[in-house]
Amino acid sequence: MNAKAETTASKLDPFKWIVAVAIVGGGVYVNAMYAAEPFLYRLIAGLALGAVVAFILMQTAQGQSTWKLAKEANVEIRKVVWPNRTETTQTTLIVVVVVLLVALMLWGLDSGVSWIVQGVIG
Repeated sequence: MNAKAETTASKLDPFKWIVAVAIVGGGVYVNAMYAAEPFLYRLIAGLALGAVVAFILMQTAQGQSTWKLAKEANVEIRKVVWPNRTETTQTTLIVVVVVLLVALMLWGLDSGVSWIVQGVIG
């Protein structure tokens, strides 16, 4: 991935961010004002506003670079070799056993220190 974004920032980018923040703020305010309305209607309106805000922000240089990063991350995820069920089960069992052993060691250490402190204090 390049350190520099290939897209150049437009002079309208700050205005687009202000509009997006204003839409989100207005959506929060309207949602609070119409709290008595059914949740489904408010959810649909919120999702529609979210889509509008996402569209506006995708027109900025930061939005385009974020979209590019998401696409590159998707390509990298496809390259991952995921463990099969047997490997996952074995690894999980190893983690559980180690956690139990450490818990027992800490319990023993705590009990020993407690026993020593009670002996000193009386």
